[in-house]
Amino acid sequence: MTFSRRKFFAVAGTTAVGTLMVSPMEGLLARQGFGRKFGKGYGPLLPDPNGLLDLPAGFQYRTFSLTGELMSDGNLVPGGHDGMAAFPGPRNTVILVRNHELSPDSDTQVIGPRPYDPLCKGGTTNLVVGSNCQLIKHFTSISGTYRNCAGGPTPWGSWITCEENTSTVATNDPKDPANNVSTSHGYNFEVPASTTTPVKPEPLIAMGRFNHEAVAVDPKTGIVYETEDRGDSLFYRFIPKERGKLEKGGTLQALKFKDIFQAQTFAGFPKRKPMKVEWVTITDPNPPEDTVREEGFAKGAAQFARGEGIWYGNGEIYFCCTSGGALELGQVWRYIPAKETIELFVESTSAAELENPDNIVVSPYGDLILCEDGDDQQFLVGVTPKGELYQFARNAINDSEFAGACFSPNDKTLFVNIQTPGITFAIWGPWTSHRG
Repeated sequence: MTFSRRKFFAVAGTTAVGTLMVSPMEGLLARQGFGRKFGKGYGPLLPDPNGLLDLPAGFQYRTFSLTGELMSDGNLVPGGHDGMAAFPGPRNTVILVRNHELSPDSDTQVIGPRPYDPLCKGGTTNLVVGSNCQLIKHFTSISGTYRNCAGGPTPWGSWITCEENTSTVATNDPKDPANNVSTSHGYNFEVPASTTTPVKPEPLIAMGRFNHEAVAVDPKTGIVYETEDRGDSLFYRFIPKERGKLEKGGTLQALKFKDIFQAQTFAGFPKRKPMKVEWVTITDPNPPEDTVREEGFAKGAAQFARGEGIWYGNGEIYFCCTSGGALELGQVWRYIPAKETIELFVESTSAAELENPDNIVVSPYGDLILCEDGDDQQFLVGVTPKGELYQFARNAINDSEFAGACFSPNDKTLFVNIQTPGITFAIWGPWTSHRG
């Protein structure tokens, strides 16, 4: 479905939607019409009269900070809404830190006074949202980075934003300069949630220079787990020298199956079978070329099929492999730090079940919420603790991916983005009515 700019801005101020009143039969027929497997979850998805977001009965949403709107700092909201996290703010507000996955040749850019690289257009924006899910203000927090895809929140109140690109000056193309850079990329950067002005981007070099996707921090240890978005990616952990002070350096390591040298996890692994792991140390986390994964694999580390979203919850870490599985439709892996085990938690058996999960969040109500990034219709897909799948929301605008799913600190609101044309949603409703 196309979504005209006129319609986009027409709904911008009128998308505080009440409970959708559709008969159970109409809802079921509409759900079947989406061509996707019907699961329990919160019940069938009901068509949104605004044509934005189909949700189960009882759930409502509001939109804000749409691409092209004027922000509080005088800049326009950039496009490419991607990874995001929510933090507690003053006076019962919520602070969102949001990525913008933009390249040097993108049509929009994150504008700030101290860009990391003046040739690059990516970065982050911070949003302050009231207790009524109304936007209070939004502004640039870092700028000048390259394809800020995802990242992750820290227990000390910051967002780690990740560059999904490893360009350097040496890789510039003088014949096609649209994506040339003025410095090296492929780093993580830290953004304080509490900042009220743009911060100077400082690369966290010891965390590795590679095609970063997302991170998750174990609050018990301060160790940061990292994913890499490549077909032959590794799964990393960063052990900081000082907890909460990532800029002071540390040790980068890659996961290895204890009994399998150079395991390739793309297909053929049984579900729910924990396997022991160990870690190999990366001696050159900041190489001139994109070779971190090559060093780790040579030392026996396991390869994963496009590691993307990752989230910590209840002592466990879940991460998505977007093209993993026999059908290349996606996997979710579960790593348990206390046991040093990893297991295949979910593997899609059909596009109707799950298609290419990307960002992920652990729901405070016990499930996982996966953001699809497939080729056709896009859903938010729930996963129960038993590994059962259901659809929670459908992008009714177009076939752009969901991204940045995260829950408010009080657990009542799910925030999520549709990447293009760039919309942030706040969703609330009867979370405790789960039927799975």
